[in-house]
Amino acid sequence: QIDPKEYTFSGLKNETVGRLPGKVAGQQFVIQDCENCQIYIFDHSATITIDDCVNCQIFLGPIKGSVFFRDCKDCKCVVACQQFRTRDCRKLEVFLCCATQPIIESSTGMKFGCFQYYYPELALQFKDAGLSIFNNTWSNIHDFTPVSGENNWGLLPETAAVQDYVPLPSSEELKAVRVSTDATKSIIPITRGRRQKNSDESCLTVFFAGDYTTANARKLIDEMTSKGFQLVQTKEVLMKAEDAHRVFQQSALEFIPLLEKGPVVALEFNGDGAVEQCRSTVNEVFSGTKVFVSESKASASQDVDNFYNFADMQMGM
Repeated sequence: QIDPKEYTFSGLKNETVGRLPGKVAGQQFVIQDCENCQIYIFDHSATITIDDCVNCQIFLGPIKGSVFFRDCKDCKCVVACQQFRTRDCRKLEVFLCCATQPIIESSTGMKFGCFQYYYPELALQFKDAGLSIFNNTWSNIHDFTPVSGENNWGLLPETAAVQDYVPLPSSEELKAVRVSTDATKSIIPITRGRRQKNSDESCLTVFFAGDYTTANARKLIDEMTSKGFQLVQTKEVLMKAEDAHRVFQQSALEFIPLLEKGPVVALEFNGDGAVEQCRSTVNEVFSGTKVFVSESKASASQDVDNFYNFADMQMGM
């Protein structure tokens, strides 16, 4: 028998509370009427609703369905979810990983950054919640109730550090979770999203399903970002033969047999010389692995458009 009280934080003031890994285990959770609290859900859940909270700092581990903030103000959050919604909120600052387009409604002063967080159990919690670390549309916000001449939302500064917004937990119980907010350790690759690109040269790289797909994608991200290139966006999605023709054009036949093994992981890197650098890194580091990389600067921007237009249609964006 499930006791709802175990899955609720209600009416708290000036407290630090949380749930350790394994304690929520995919149930739904409710947070309401909390003020000046630090709240940490270090586990995966089904859905979470957050109502009437003021001046709270909140971490929410992977949510299989939706997270819904209502009538909250002055809160700072780190959130990973399938769907993100706010209604009647004011001044929320959110480091977000969201698989679908985040929606705000009747909300003002909203600021978004890319989710960055690590603790040892987090990768498995993403899997348990059915979320891909590569599907994150954190900056692609849909404002349901725009006001002409006003902007209800914006992006956090690129230099924004999670621990300045949602500090590490101070209670003895929660300190047992080995959290790192170091961006380089983040379980979610940190992307530029909708921020202005530095260069007019981007490169598309696509890894095909296999035992090491995630590790290979992360390795390439590390190699490229260490050389000063920027990761704009990532995506994990299933492709069919006809999609391959549209995206990979002349080289489609080479890749079609690989599509049956599972979803592909695509990365867009940006920066002058991105294509050449990507191609040489892939040849050096992944010589035995079939990887699609844009041929040239001239074709690369078309590759990026072709792939992400297809992927957005797949995801129903």
